[in-house]
Amino acid sequence: MRTLATYDARDSQPTIVTAAQILTVDAENPTAEAMFTAGGKILAIGTLADVEAAAAAAGVEPVRADYPGATIVPGFIDAHAHPLMYGQLLTWVDVNPAHAASIPEIVELMREGAKKLPAGVPVRGYGYEQRNLEERRHPTRFELDEIANDREVYIMNASGHGGVVNTFTLDKYGITKDTPNPEGGEFFRDAEGELTGELSDAACNVLTGLHGVKIGHHGPNFHLGDEPAEHQRQLDLVQREFLAGGVTAIGDAQVSQREMAAYLEMANRGALNMRVSAYFLSHLLDQVIDLGITGPFGNAFLSAAGIKLYADGTLGGWTAYFPEGYAEDPCRKGQLYHEPAEYTELVRKAHAAGLQTATHAQSPVAIKMVVDAIEAALEERPDADARHRIEHCGLPAAEEITRMAKLGIRPVNQTQHYYNWGEGVEQAIGTPGERFNPLGEFLEAGVAVTISSDAPVAEPRPLEAIQAAVTRVTRRGHKLGPDSLRISAAEALKGHTLEGAVSIGRENELGSLEAGKRADFVVLAGNPLEIDGAEISQIPVLETWVDGTKRFAAEGA
Repeated sequence: MRTLATYDARDSQPTIVTAAQILTVDAENPTAEAMFTAGGKILAIGTLADVEAAAAAAGVEPVRADYPGATIVPGFIDAHAHPLMYGQLLTWVDVNPAHAASIPEIVELMREGAKKLPAGVPVRGYGYEQRNLEERRHPTRFELDEIANDREVYIMNASGHGGVVNTFTLDKYGITKDTPNPEGGEFFRDAEGELTGELSDAACNVLTGLHGVKIGHHGPNFHLGDEPAEHQRQLDLVQREFLAGGVTAIGDAQVSQREMAAYLEMANRGALNMRVSAYFLSHLLDQVIDLGITGPFGNAFLSAAGIKLYADGTLGGWTAYFPEGYAEDPCRKGQLYHEPAEYTELVRKAHAAGLQTATHAQSPVAIKMVVDAIEAALEERPDADARHRIEHCGLPAAEEITRMAKLGIRPVNQTQHYYNWGEGVEQAIGTPGERFNPLGEFLEAGVAVTISSDAPVAEPRPLEAIQAAVTRVTRRGHKLGPDSLRISAAEALKGHTLEGAVSIGRENELGSLEAGKRADFVVLAGNPLEIDGAEISQIPVLETWVDGTKRFAAEGA
């Protein structure tokens, strides 16, 4: 039996939980049949006799929660997500490929959406991926003008790194064919130099309005403002989506004043039922340092974790940096958000202050720039447990993976990216594309794997992400790369639980089911370690518990 944690009788009602199998993700004791929880923590775990004895020793009469045909796993950790952005998109028009296979279908869906809005309110849609459209291109502003020419219209690309606006939007914010591209972004033009309506990355600053959140060239700006009450409604919606997938803790990978204000209000009204670790966007680095938020800060449900940076753009939107050009369009090269010297200084400053960094990087060039900067920062101030992260880390060169192992750099991958559009990456950049998110290579080199969703780029469905890691088969049935890139179901489960907790710096309380840790767990209808890998995503999530309290139950569960 595990060590008994301290129990205070003033804590919440104690519970004994049993299941057909409990997968603890604890290397010393990988399985159990029962847990004793109270006060939000696991007080004992092991055999039923063990935990009953522990409850008796504590002098309490616990209630029972028995799941005889189910499997219990630790609460999933989604170390890289964008909850408020996701919540906003749930209130926009969904134009993903399942709903719109062509540009005329997008236009029609958006027109219908516009009819439900008051006059003048922007019409927003999300989820198109140009390579999945019949036309195999982005829509144009002229096509979006058919939706409305008296209000803003914006459709966000599935990558989240930009999209297309109508002419009204360009005119409203004074964007003309002579407007220079901002550093780290682009207003796209046709062969004659006319604006097409497509914009990417730092160019998205215009979408937040004259007085909205401005982040310069520190990342794609998706911080579109709504009324505070609307942000609360959006977070309520999205929190249920995370909990329904079994996610109990997240790393918000791009926090500005908008996100922090929304989380604080959610916490103040007692509605925050999942754990949030905040990564402040790098345009706030000086303010974070000035405020002294350079170590663990917050409580069990809302805390500060580190700094989010961007090296390059996205593979899905063709803005990741490939100086030799994309295979499908050699004229497109993508871009870096910062010159190497500027980026290196940002990492140096954050590391010197004791802050963990988490940098978005997809291309081999961008990833090398990140590894170089972290190596320089560690040489200046050694820290064997800095845990600097590379977000996505889509296509690292083999030599960079070796260096990552040496430097303790943690890639935070999203296997649903290649599940949803892995073929597009192969088409866009050619032969290297089949290595997209090479999890097997990471483990072979001794680099820990963390799996996350990047919601809303993918839905927070950890079992789907685990299946993709195990099979590397896309949604369309295409096998991406050799078997050496795959990992086992046990490794994938660890990547979405314990390694996720390590990546957000909370493994002492989250990520595995052990005495003394938080009682965060998920009840599944099947065992992901025993079922065929291609069927893991079909396992129903029956219940999700946070702090020893049931926060989600599927209908009929």
